[in-house]
Amino acid sequence: MPIPDGPSLHRSLLREDVFTRLRDAIVDGTFAPDEQLRDTDLAAWLGVSRTPVREALLRLADAGLVVARPGRSTVVSGIDQRVVQDARDVVAAMHETAVRTACPLMSDDDLAEMREANQRFAAAVVAGNVEAALAADDDLHSVPVRVAGNAAISTVLDQFTPTLRRAERLRFSTLVGRGSITRHDQLIRLCADGAVDEAAANAFDTWHSLDPRPEPQGI
Repeated sequence: MPIPDGPSLHRSLLREDVFTRLRDAIVDGTFAPDEQLRDTDLAAWLGVSRTPVREALLRLADAGLVVARPGRSTVVSGIDQRVVQDARDVVAAMHETAVRTACPLMSDDDLAEMREANQRFAAAVVAGNVEAALAADDDLHSVPVRVAGNAAISTVLDQFTPTLRRAERLRFSTLVGRGSITRHDQLIRLCADGAVDEAAANAFDTWHSLDPRPEPQGI
C-alpha cells in the first residue's frame, strides 16, 4: 500500500480525527477500491498507535467503506449499489426530517447562507471543480440540519453520508450535477415561503435521486 504524502498528525490525535482522516482518504480516492489497508502503515502515516487506527477501520467497515476480514486483511470497498442505495434512503429521510423541523425556524440569515452556498456550488459545478462543489453542497444542506438542532439526525448523517460521497463525486463530475443547482434554488424558495411539506419533499427527493450505480448515468 503506497503511503500518501502529507504531514503526520500529532500523537495526541483523538480517535475521531483518525477516523475522519481515513474516511476522507477513502472517499476522495487517495485509497482506491480493493486497495489493502495495513494498520501498521496507516499508523505510521498518521503518527499514532495502531489502536485508534484499528478502531477507525471497524467504524469504516460499519459505514460500508472498507471490508474487514479479521485476522486476514482490510480492503477499501468498491461502490456497492445496494450499500449506497441503503445509505441514500437513510440520508434522504434524515434531511427530509431536518428540513421539516427547520423550515419554520429559519431566519433571513440562514436563508442567505444557503443562497450563498448555492452560488458557490453552481460556480464549482460549471467549472468542473468537484471538491468545491462537494464543500458548497455540504454547507448548504448543513444549514437546515443545524437549525433543526436534532443531535440524532446529525449522528446518523455523520455515519451514512460518507458512504454516498463517492457516488456524489460521480454526479458532480458530470452534467447531471447541474440539476442540483435548480433543486437547491427550489429548496431555498420553499423554505423562505414557509412551505414546510414541499420543502421537506424537495430535500428528500434531492438526496433520493442520487444514483447508486457505480458508473455515472445519463450524462
